[in-house]
Amino acid sequence: MNIENTQSQMRKGVLEFCILSIIKRGEVYPSDIIEEMKRANLNILEGTLYPLLTRLKNADLLTYRWVESTGGPPRKYFSLTDKGASFYAELQATWNELANAVHALTQNGQAISIDPNNFNQ
Repeated sequence: MNIENTQSQMRKGVLEFCILSIIKRGEVYPSDIIEEMKRANLNILEGTLYPLLTRLKNADLLTYRWVESTGGPPRKYFSLTDKGASFYAELQATWNELANAVHALTQNGQAISIDPNNFNQ
């Protein structure tokens, strides 16, 4: 069995939630998402991010606005729509349930209480 494939699939499963968590904090430029993901040790390539942002925008979860740049082409800044904020809240609840279940299973049945406020930073 290939551990790298399993690790990649695990990361893909939380990618959307992580990206929405970053955007939830406020309007963001895609390269800022990439940098923040790198700092969290969740590397993402532009070729993965841009199609995901487009899919989320087409689902009315994100909106964007163009901002003129002094040193190049205009920049597209993304933010959550109201529908996106509701979707994020559902993902957050799902994540909390999943993380608690995984922790309980991997820590000899010791359930934990996850504070949802920790994800709103």
